Amino acid sequence: MHIALASDHAGVGLKSALVDWLKDAGHDVDDLGPDGTDSVDYPDYGKALADHVAAGKAERGIAICGSGIGISIAVNRNPACRCARVSEPLSAALSRQHNDANVIALGERLIGIDMAKAIVTAFLDTQFEGGRHQRRVDKLS
Repeated sequence: MHIALASDHAGVGLKSALVDWLKDAGHDVDDLGPDGTDSVDYPDYGKALADHVAAGKAERGIAICGSGIGISIAVNRNPACRCARVSEPLSAALSRQHNDANVIALGERLIGIDMAKAIVTAFLDTQFEGGRHQRRVDKLS
C-alpha cells in the first residue's frame, strides 16, 4: 500500500519510527516532513498531507502531532479527506469500517510506538463496509 505521513515537530519521533516500520513491512512510504524538531506549524503539514492524499498520490495518510487533534483538524479542511483522530486499534478499525477514513491522526505525547503500530495495523487492514454506511459517507462530501 502507498502511505503518506506528515507531522509537526512534536510528532517527528513517532513519524520517523513508523516510516521505518512501514518500509520494512514492504509499503511504499512518502515522508512529507518535517525532518527535525525545530518548531513548525501543524496546519502546514496537515494541509500537505491532505493535498497529497486528495491528489491520489497515496492511498492512506497518517498525521501526527503532540495530541493528534490540531493536525486532524488541518487534514479535515480538505473535503476529499476523512481524518479520524484515534488512540487505540478499535477506533482505527471503525474509522475505516464505518467512515471510510483515508487518514488517521495520532498523538505522540499520548501513545507509544507499540500502540501506534497496533493502530496503524488496524487502520491498514480494515476495509470499508459500505452498505448503509456509504450514504452517510457521501453526505460528508
